[in-house]
Amino acid sequence: MKLMIKKYATPLITGLFLVSAISGTALFFHWMPGMFHSMHVWLSMVLLLPFVLHMWRNWAQFLLYFRTPAMLVACGLSLAAAIGFVLTTGHAGGNPARQLFPLLTHAPLNTLAPVLHTTPDALAERLSHEGCTVHSTDGTLEQIATDCGQKSNDLLLRLLPHHGDHGDHGDHGDHGH
Repeated sequence: MKLMIKKYATPLITGLFLVSAISGTALFFHWMPGMFHSMHVWLSMVLLLPFVLHMWRNWAQFLLYFRTPAMLVACGLSLAAAIGFVLTTGHAGGNPARQLFPLLTHAPLNTLAPVLHTTPDALAERLSHEGCTVHSTDGTLEQIATDCGQKSNDLLLRLLPHHGDHGDHGDHGDHGH
């Protein structure tokens, strides 16, 4: 076990850090967030295991760093940055999707369809392709999702138009994207 930790901990930390750094940079610049978000979240969590194994193996040497002012300054700055983010962004309402999704999933299809750049009938047809039965376009996505045993948020995500797809309107302008 010790040999395996010695042989793989640092290379795994390096590889997973590179993945995390690249995916985090892509997320920062809003480049393909759908592709990078899950990768970043999950592989950053996987990164913790080799990090913990590396720290366990090198604990005595690691503790020596705390005798230097550089480690104390670096930890202090990191903590101050984290506290700064919590204080300035932690109370700003959180993830806007958590506020927006209930508004969209509780709206009747007649109201939701134009927001999704489609017609109520086309939206009902797309929902039928997702395995749901639409009795009336006056029903909400929440009701329809419950009736077909799906989560309304998941269904909404599958119904969202793709970037550049403006539905049945024939308008393919940029719209500020």
